[in-house]
Amino acid sequence: MSLLEQLDKNIAASGGLIVSCQPVPGSPLDKPEIVAAMALAAEQAGAVAVRIEGIDNLRVTRSLVSVPIIGIIKRDLDESPVRITPFLDDVDALAQAGANIIAVDGTARQRPVAVEALLARIHHHHLLAMADCSSVDDGLACQRLGADIIGTTMSGYTTPDTPEEPDLPLVKALHDAGCRVIAEGRYNSPALAAKAIRYGAMGGDGGVRHYPSGTLSVDGITTH
Repeated sequence: MSLLEQLDKNIAASGGLIVSCQPVPGSPLDKPEIVAAMALAAEQAGAVAVRIEGIDNLRVTRSLVSVPIIGIIKRDLDESPVRITPFLDDVDALAQAGANIIAVDGTARQRPVAVEALLARIHHHHLLAMADCSSVDDGLACQRLGADIIGTTMSGYTTPDTPEEPDLPLVKALHDAGCRVIAEGRYNSPALAAKAIRYGAMGGDGGVRHYPSGTLSVDGITTH
């Protein structure tokens, strides 16, 4: 059974919550053992996957959880606005640290490495490639380039003004166009994540900081 098939099976059984365990840099929670503990708590509450930033965080989390890990590396570059996994070396490091899915910025902005090359490198490691996109055009372009999963992660973050609500119409449009969609970006309640799944997302990615209880989050998605 492929990882995508396993994800579908787990989503059917438990709902589609994907928990992003990314504390504010420099905060008291910004320690690999704490990030891993948050991920383990999410798994025990029924999350079908977790999203982890950074190699040290990923290695420790991988030793504790069995659910798929979406791995990313964030960088602040002078020459490009792209932050999420911008380099081929980042892909290699995430693969070696134990990621099952590697996410890259899938927008059409200036970047140090082409999206196509990043996706190909992920597949070279026999892992799933996720493209974090801002629009239907981004998503369809990345799907044509080989992305297995399209995230709505960048919607609202490539323009001067960021809306308060998540981009549910983008989820629906990408789903209707035939993409496998993970809804991400301003999904700050179980009800919103559940609504994204009704709009066609295979999973909803919520930040663990938003939820006082992992069980509440999962129940919200599976019962709405």
